[in-house]
Amino acid sequence: MLLIVGSTGIAIQKCDSTGHFMNTDDVVAIEEPLEIRLDFGTVNNRQIQNVAVTMRTPGNDAELALGFLFTEGIITHHQDIASAQHAFIACAENRENVIVISLQPHAVANLGKANRNFYTTSSCGVCGKSSISAIRTVSTYTADSNYDTITAETLYHLPTILRNHQDVFDTTGGLHASALFTPEGELLCVREDVGRHNALDKLIGYALQNNWLPIQNKILLLSGRVSFELVQKAAMAGIGIIAAIGAPSSLAVQLAKEFNITLVGFLRNQRFNIYTAGHRITNY
Repeated sequence: MLLIVGSTGIAIQKCDSTGHFMNTDDVVAIEEPLEIRLDFGTVNNRQIQNVAVTMRTPGNDAELALGFLFTEGIITHHQDIASAQHAFIACAENRENVIVISLQPHAVANLGKANRNFYTTSSCGVCGKSSISAIRTVSTYTADSNYDTITAETLYHLPTILRNHQDVFDTTGGLHASALFTPEGELLCVREDVGRHNALDKLIGYALQNNWLPIQNKILLLSGRVSFELVQKAAMAGIGIIAAIGAPSSLAVQLAKEFNITLVGFLRNQRFNIYTAGHRITNY
């Protein structure tokens, strides 16, 4: 059985249409906890704080942690980061599930903005938030550019391009994906995870590491539905155009409108719906 990173093989029983059972092997997406720790403070007053635990697909853990810390407003600049590495702990089996983000001595950790419990699930990135107002984080950037555009013809092709680069999904069928494209339809980066919010955090963490923020003149494509939290994360990163293969929620539409973000849903079979800021979508 050929396995790729992010997947594992298991023994199963398969039942066919005739009711016949057979023993075989299958490949499933890996889901494991990742504990995110923050190392911060002045040279003479360093401290380490556990910030969150999220259930994720292993891989690109530094990007995930950085994207999470940024979209939560805990860190704000690429220059804040000193290092990102898995923790050295006694139990080697768990080492890869703890990551430490170390900040520069001058950086301020805005931990007061992290108003969430220390546990999030792969299906919900805002579980534990005390209220809607607590997750309406004020973005450092705004999608104020009305000149970033993409043609309908280019949009039509994006799902196929993304699907062709979903390596773990091909073998497991169990992962979400987030991707960044140029307005011409060139794929810049794709990240997969069992949690849709994790996939986007990985993507934003990649952008943060490469000093791409704010992410302007690029299109964010989501493989599934669009929830409030995904629009909030995109807003934090300055993304102006979000396209999704699935449906948006009412709150996602409301927030996209508030941040002047173009929101496209049901992008498949050469069709799509425009929910907000349609001036960025052209038909030529």
